Amino acid sequence: MPTKTDFNDRMLSLGLARVSEAAAIASAGLIGRGDEKAADQAAVNAMRDQLNKLDIAGVVVIGEGERDEAPMLYIGEEVGSGNGPGVDIALDPLEGTTLTAKDMPNALTVIAMGPRGSMLHAPDVYMEKLAIGPGYPEGIVTLDMPPATRVSALASAKGCLPKDITVCILERPRHQELIAEIRSTGAAIRLITDGDVAGVMHCAEAEATGIDMYMGEGGAPEGVLAAAALKCMGGQMYGRLVFRNDDERGRAGKAGITDLDKIYGRDEMVTEDVIFSATGVTNGSILSGIKREVGWVTTETLLMRSKTGSVRRMTYRTPVAPEA
Repeated sequence: MPTKTDFNDRMLSLGLARVSEAAAIASAGLIGRGDEKAADQAAVNAMRDQLNKLDIAGVVVIGEGERDEAPMLYIGEEVGSGNGPGVDIALDPLEGTTLTAKDMPNALTVIAMGPRGSMLHAPDVYMEKLAIGPGYPEGIVTLDMPPATRVSALASAKGCLPKDITVCILERPRHQELIAEIRSTGAAIRLITDGDVAGVMHCAEAEATGIDMYMGEGGAPEGVLAAAALKCMGGQMYGRLVFRNDDERGRAGKAGITDLDKIYGRDEMVTEDVIFSATGVTNGSILSGIKREVGWVTTETLLMRSKTGSVRRMTYRTPVAPEA
């Protein structure tokens, strides 16, 4: 018989949707206003308030940063009422602060929840990432392969030519060689300015987004969030932490990571069933952005459970008070 402390993903999922919705709604008034910090802070405040209404004993394992860097939703912060199951929480209250400030596509509010101990405590360093969508044999692409070989292998598995493959990559100077090698295969590249959780998620819905594969270095915490999304949506993901100095290696040690060269598979980054919720802030390939009308605000949320493979798309319309 279930106990009070069981991780009841079915009952908690709608509560999690309210958390990502609240963060998105809070940032709505700052879309296109050019103030990244204010947009992020509004989302953080709203997400924390909603999390504390849930009957969970939650610990933030992927959050806004170390305790001395982030006053709220820092790594290790306890959230929830304390009366309920012990859970790990990975979150990005506003994935794409720059996208929001500039009113560019694919800004999201993102949160994942699983049983305590189910998510990799990724330090705030870079992670080399590789992701593809569902339906391919396990290990068809790996991080040990050269980028051009990954493109060829995926094209072969898909039954098409490399020129028919589209790879999503963060537009950064560090990716110049990666971009050149991929383009040498004839593959197309979709460059994104920010938001690599959304970038990875695009692989899982290739027919809708046109993206077959994600490659490149981005934040390790976002890598764990992306792995949680793919655990629900299907698809393969691999990550390897990238360290630039001794301070970053020290951060890994604090997080309990001893093998600094380890390649993590999706199910090593997220070891148990999770629930995942993302709400659109600006319009994107996966979710519609917030729609504001006089007296009303409307959001679209993607709510997923890896245990059942269920995917809900929910529209939420709520009255809002006029701004002073």
